[in-house]
Amino acid sequence: MPASYSPDVPAPLFIGLHGAGGAADDWASYHARAEARGMIFLAPESRSSTWDVLLGGFGPDVEFLDLALRHTFQRCRIDPGRIALGGFSDGASYALSLGLPNGDLFSNLVAYSPGFYVRPEQSVGKPAIFVSHGTDDSILPVSASRDNIVPTLRDDGYDVVYQEFVGGHEVPAEISEAALDWFLR
Repeated sequence: MPASYSPDVPAPLFIGLHGAGGAADDWASYHARAEARGMIFLAPESRSSTWDVLLGGFGPDVEFLDLALRHTFQRCRIDPGRIALGGFSDGASYALSLGLPNGDLFSNLVAYSPGFYVRPEQSVGKPAIFVSHGTDDSILPVSASRDNIVPTLRDDGYDVVYQEFVGGHEVPAEISEAALDWFLR
């Protein structure tokens, strides 16, 4: 929670989901970014080595995320029109997979180097989406985003901002800044 937080003013919320084998600490640079923007930041950890949908279906991670959100909503005044679910790598795939059917909760989705997403049978709302991917990504090829994810989302009627950058399986600072500026515009 930023030092500038006041319960009198609803604050934006960004939820960051780590990649496979990662942890909440992977989002350490976002603490300063959240502080600078007056944004509340939440970084939950998966219950296993990666997010449950990648291990066979939604389950314990959704339950944990629900608890974390309930805890946050009880303690902070959140702007319901500015809640972003974001992630990197497997976390990006999870953010898209979980965020699309829950567009009534998440106004924005941020996917840094996703590999796929589970296309929902039914979606609620139309969150705006930001996708980025490195051209030299050797873990999850850029073609996953450029040729599959982004065109499919656009065909399904989503507003998608896509930023490709020269680099590998990473989130350069300028991409993080661009995504947060886009979210808080």
